[in-house]
Amino acid sequence: MKQVINTSAAPAAIGPYSQAVQVGRPAEGRSQGMNLVYTSGQIPIDPATGTFVEGGIKEQTRQSLSNVQAILREAGLDMGNVVKTTVYMADMNDFAAMNEVYAEFFAEPYPARSAVAVKALPKGALVEIEVVAARD
Repeated sequence: MKQVINTSAAPAAIGPYSQAVQVGRPAEGRSQGMNLVYTSGQIPIDPATGTFVEGGIKEQTRQSLSNVQAILREAGLDMGNVVKTTVYMADMNDFAAMNEVYAEFFAEPYPARSAVAVKALPKGALVEIEVVAARD
């Protein structure tokens, strides 16, 4: 079973993809089973203005994670439901600053995470973040 998650509280998709997709099947004898929500990568676009937030890696990380948070909220979840994140950065030298803001959004037990540097990100972003969240 697949369900598209979409909210105006996060930037609209800029291509042929969904903001997020929820997958899963109800467990036997229960109306809700384990479901996973996969978000598309979120770049630092302010959904109110449709433009990048001003500032550097910290501001861009904060906006990207705020966009993730809005999508999860639409799915009835929060950052505590996140089990895996992938952080793409244009420059690995930004890792410490990104990590400082990232820590504001997550509490123990922290989700698993991959962080990689890439050659370029959409629209020249410094960071893009995607998550997988689980619903019990």
